[in-house]
Amino acid sequence: MKNTALTLASLWLALAHAPQALAQASCSSDGTPRPVAVFERFISADCEACWGDATTPAPSAHASAVVLDWIVPGKAGDEAPLSAAATADALPRLQALGRKPPATTDVYVNPVDGAERAQLRVAHGVAFNDYLGTGIAFTPSPAAPQRKTTATPLAHSFYLLLVESIPAGTEGTVVPRYIVRNQFDGSWTQAHRSARSKGKPWAWMETRSMRIPDGAQAERLHLVGWVQDASGRIVAAAQSVCR
Repeated sequence: MKNTALTLASLWLALAHAPQALAQASCSSDGTPRPVAVFERFISADCEACWGDATTPAPSAHASAVVLDWIVPGKAGDEAPLSAAATADALPRLQALGRKPPATTDVYVNPVDGAERAQLRVAHGVAFNDYLGTGIAFTPSPAAPQRKTTATPLAHSFYLLLVESIPAGTEGTVVPRYIVRNQFDGSWTQAHRSARSKGKPWAWMETRSMRIPDGAQAERLHLVGWVQDASGRIVAAAQSVCR
């Protein structure tokens, strides 16, 4: 346990003091297409048939969209058919979207603002003792308005999700699944900006150890992240790949 803590602490220290250290992570969003939407499917843990439904909604095959499957805790609790993959994070996410827990499957599609030139990067290292070292870095669009308020100027919310990819034809699903396994979120304001060199844009960055839940397969995990403004508009999104 002591070795685990030391290893994670070393990783956080490197990431916190050198943003370029994210480039050395094993998996990142570098070189991946900019997502045009976040496509979220919310599945009741009570609905076993929903998991294997061949008509499950999905984005166009030609669209670069982030796809997420949230397994929502059901009325049957731990006795629900899909309870092993259910996450309590699904409930506040539904609340934030103004939606109620579904009895079957509910879908919400949130576009990523294509006019924004904000840059988002997510990255993670290899699994170690049931944890992943993860990071998210955000550089706002240089054209973003610089208005200030008396509250939280230029406030943005960020979401970083640990997602497990389930291939079609395995584990009872006939469509690819992207199960949300863990979530880290927060807010950024001007006060949270990282130091910058002369001529460099301001940036925000967070690092965090994320636990791999029981039952998840580490080799199938990746990160999904996005940043939204105070109105809920997504200004940047990204997902990692392991090369």
